[in-house]
Amino acid sequence: MKRVGLLAGVGILPVEFVKACHMENIEVVCIAVIPGVNPALKNLSDKYYEISAFKLDQVIRTCLDEKIDEVTMIGKVTKEWLFKNHVLPDWRTIKLLNRLRKANWKDDTITLAIVDELKKDNIEVVDQTKYLRPFMPGAQIFTKKKPTEENLQDIRLGFETAKAIGAMDLGQTVVVKNGAVMAVEAIEGTDACIKRGGTLARGNAVVVKVAKPLQDTRFDMPTVGLTTIYSMKEGGCSVLAIEAHCTLLAEREKVINEADRLGMVIVAVEQNNL
Repeated sequence: MKRVGLLAGVGILPVEFVKACHMENIEVVCIAVIPGVNPALKNLSDKYYEISAFKLDQVIRTCLDEKIDEVTMIGKVTKEWLFKNHVLPDWRTIKLLNRLRKANWKDDTITLAIVDELKKDNIEVVDQTKYLRPFMPGAQIFTKKKPTEENLQDIRLGFETAKAIGAMDLGQTVVVKNGAVMAVEAIEGTDACIKRGGTLARGNAVVVKVAKPLQDTRFDMPTVGLTTIYSMKEGGCSVLAIEAHCTLLAEREKVINEADRLGMVIVAVEQNNL
């Protein structure tokens, strides 16, 4: 039976990945690389380990011991976490961090450095969407409530702004209201951006999440789920627009039901049709 490795971060998407692999009779060896991963992973995965991302050599050796030559990196591992207190990094991680210090700390730079380390031991990082294509919907309105013309104008501005910050490798999410950008995503992550922007907007803000113009589909694909909806509720946001064919929508039925219950709008849009 085929086996794949999962380097798991926080969120529901790693769980969805395991389920999708099992539907294709693929075993999953999961390595939780950050605290707070979904607890369901432990029972769902065929093998499960908890190894800090700061123990990169141990992560790689575990993959080799499990005869894994293909891994997927799924789940949130924000840069904010990198600046918190951690276990002592191993020598392989220290060398990598030293190389990054001489380059930059952009999201893609960090992740590509990890990809290169894995490649040294013939471990390939594969496209995040290889087993998750059904989670990437096309253009449509998901909810009973539809966007107004004013919403669509804010979506257009949000889309343009999100693509601009994505090109700078800053983030993929913006919050807009009445033609003004309330917040752009940075190191704090999507949910904090939504809450901050929604609070500043004082209700009825529009959240837009897109793929980067040069998105590397092996990692950091834009993802929304129930947590996104709860963050919007807390921030007072009323509309969520995602980029069609490029955004992973986890727990779709639950997300749509909750959005309908809260009177929110969820829509997937294409750039050339805005």
